[in-house]
Amino acid sequence: MPQLRLALAQVNATVGDIAGNKAMVLDWTRKAVQEGAHVVAFPETVLAGYPVEDLALRKSFAAANRAAVDALAVNLREAGCGDALVVVGHLDRDDEGLRNSASLLHGGEVVATYDKYHLPNYGVFDEARYFAPGFDLPIVKLHGLDVGVVICEDIWQNGGPVAALGAVGVDLVVCVNSSPYERSKDDVRMPLVARRAAEAGAPIAYVNMVGAQDDLVFDGDSMVVGTGGEVLARAPQFTEHLLVVDVDLPAGGHTSTTVPEPEGRLRLPAFDVTRAVLQPEPLAPYEPLPVPPPAEPLPELAEIWSALVIGLRDYVHKNGFGSVAFGFSGGIDSALCAALAADALGPDALHGVAMPSEYSSEHSRSDAAELARRLGCHFQEIAVADMVSAFVGPLGLTGLAEENVQARCRGVTLMALSNQHGHLVLAPGNKTELAVGYSTIYGDAVGGFAPIKDVPKTLVWELAKWRNAEAEKRGEVPPIPESSITKEPSAELRPDQTDQDSLPPYDVLDAVLDGYVAGDRDYSDLVSDGFDADLVERVIRMVDRAEYKRRQYPPGTKITLKAFGRDRRLPITNRWRESRP
Repeated sequence: MPQLRLALAQVNATVGDIAGNKAMVLDWTRKAVQEGAHVVAFPETVLAGYPVEDLALRKSFAAANRAAVDALAVNLREAGCGDALVVVGHLDRDDEGLRNSASLLHGGEVVATYDKYHLPNYGVFDEARYFAPGFDLPIVKLHGLDVGVVICEDIWQNGGPVAALGAVGVDLVVCVNSSPYERSKDDVRMPLVARRAAEAGAPIAYVNMVGAQDDLVFDGDSMVVGTGGEVLARAPQFTEHLLVVDVDLPAGGHTSTTVPEPEGRLRLPAFDVTRAVLQPEPLAPYEPLPVPPPAEPLPELAEIWSALVIGLRDYVHKNGFGSVAFGFSGGIDSALCAALAADALGPDALHGVAMPSEYSSEHSRSDAAELARRLGCHFQEIAVADMVSAFVGPLGLTGLAEENVQARCRGVTLMALSNQHGHLVLAPGNKTELAVGYSTIYGDAVGGFAPIKDVPKTLVWELAKWRNAEAEKRGEVPPIPESSITKEPSAELRPDQTDQDSLPPYDVLDAVLDGYVAGDRDYSDLVSDGFDADLVERVIRMVDRAEYKRRQYPPGTKITLKAFGRDRRLPITNRWRESRP
């Protein structure tokens, strides 16, 4: 059977850096060709980055993409890579609108371009807002093998271009992707790719972006899957990687007799299929590379931790910051954020600030100092009691107003240090607090990024215990003080305060929130699920009233099916309330 060596370049692109992304594609193609690759595939819109949002509306941006593709084809030939078929994602524009495209480069030319057909318009996706669908389905013959290309959402929908390729016959489908990570996504993704390979009657080479863009994380997990669902090769998650694999493909049995070779056209429902011949003869038999064992998906908590680490790292670095700062309160949320920051950026880039008030306990102060000692990061203590008094006394503040002044004095302090020293301030609030509004706007909510914004409180504890256990396995000091994990959570804004004074138990609260926020279940549904009616009504009321806070909260890494922000968009001014029937 004819052989072919594939290289899937699982790379980390930056939105808007067309020149940098182009240079990256050229560099990784050189590496692939040095390893003997005949086909080199890059992720969806790798030249533009993903998602580009309203950059797509600028004609100059699409024009720069197109110019970069044309120049890249020439640069690849000049670099000695002209014999390889390079599949590169980019934006394009024609008379009908903007396109999410993948061009096939060979011999110094753009030999074909496929425009994405299925344009997702749900969850984090707004592609129908920007792009026009494509109806041309190019197939190129390379070394005697017919190769077709599809883009990301094209394999998530039944029918469409994969079915069309299966109907007319191809030997290989290359699927380029910028598929955002969410918890346990691989449980869906892997079987999906296997089904599409069976539908196409050909192996699928699936290459995915890696890295982070604002609140989205891309986990890579590129793979080659055979028609029987077998994983022929698989890349590790959350790291740049060049996956090189030899495949044996049974060529010749797929060409439709209704399509004249080599340049015929066939009208299928919604598609014009074109065929072009680049290299008609199969390769002479060669010795394949040793087959590495497919990378195993990470265990769930390790996967989540990796997503949070790369989400924070890329946000900081891609936005030009060299260091971060936030409040070390001695509590579990700030401790988890500190451990994340140390893993993502290194301890020297982490600046912890303890800001005790008159209500701060001694154990919180000592836990904050111990956290810094274990991590080896920078640490200072700045008391805010005098600042608070300067507001509380003249204004005669009491109760909640007094509590919030403490948080806001801390916020001002952190932002002042940011301005003075150039640190990016992190907001260490978790998803549960954000859901019910248990935070102080312009206080603990200040900052440029919120690393655990999409992490429910119960998962915060799980991750903290997991990270400490991983340290112990490696013979290291666990980064998070045990007392920060075991003590009762408290904002410490009044005497003897605990979170449970204001909130239901976190295990119950997170379960209700999962149903209401992620599941879009209403009051009656939740009560029928067995939750107490008064509790449900109370939680729903808190969530609905906190929308204005969430709208002003910093961005943070998405790890769940439905994160606040891109996934869940509700009006702030809104008189609809879920209530008892």
